[in-house]
Amino acid sequence: MSVSVVIPARWKSERLPGKMLADLGGRPLLWHTWNRVCQMKLAREVVIAVDHQDVFNEVKKWGAQVVMTDEKCQSGTERIFSILDQLKGDMILNVQGDECFVDWKMLDKMVEAWRERDTDILTPVYQFKNWKDVEDSSNVKVVVGEKGRALYFSRSPIPHIRGIDPFQWIEKHPFWWHIGVYGYKREVLEKYGKLPRSSLEEVEKLEQLRFIEAGFEIRVMETDYHAVSVDTAEHLEEARKLILKN
Repeated sequence: MSVSVVIPARWKSERLPGKMLADLGGRPLLWHTWNRVCQMKLAREVVIAVDHQDVFNEVKKWGAQVVMTDEKCQSGTERIFSILDQLKGDMILNVQGDECFVDWKMLDKMVEAWRERDTDILTPVYQFKNWKDVEDSSNVKVVVGEKGRALYFSRSPIPHIRGIDPFQWIEKHPFWWHIGVYGYKREVLEKYGKLPRSSLEEVEKLEQLRFIEAGFEIRVMETDYHAVSVDTAEHLEEARKLILKN
């Protein structure tokens, strides 16, 4: 089974417009994501899906494979679906363009795990270490059931632990931080275009909830990789400090 990796790169980010070309250690933010993904051993191809001419022109300079998509796409999954007929893989790996510190070894482990589990969708999770991160609505939480099945994703702290001070919750039960990377079966994405936008997807602004509501199985893979995606100006400054350290 072959793997296509797609990096959706949206220009009009609600909280940080134009972030894909934001300077990060002398290179555009998007370059760092692409450069890390290209180190994978198990990827057949790496494609950047953009929606703005400036980003397209910049990516072409790197010699990367790039495809222009419609700016009306509401999520990375919609963007990938729109170019599915141009992709070669049986498994499609979705790595968001702002995952500029993504661990390529984790991505290869995802491919290996997906081949073993044969699930509709596979996504990595990291166990929260402090309550401040749980409270942050930029960090997506996921409730995990038996056999690693994802039951629900939310920007709110879930599950709710009744009768205990929230600051003590992570001492009583594991809270899982969802990392914005997905591995889909090709046939699952083919069905995606026929699914209506779900009400939960609309209110949470989380694309994976469309699959949950439609009855698809999403399983999680635990990882030690701590996601450092860039969603706000504050995140960008943190990323710049990390680049300098490395």
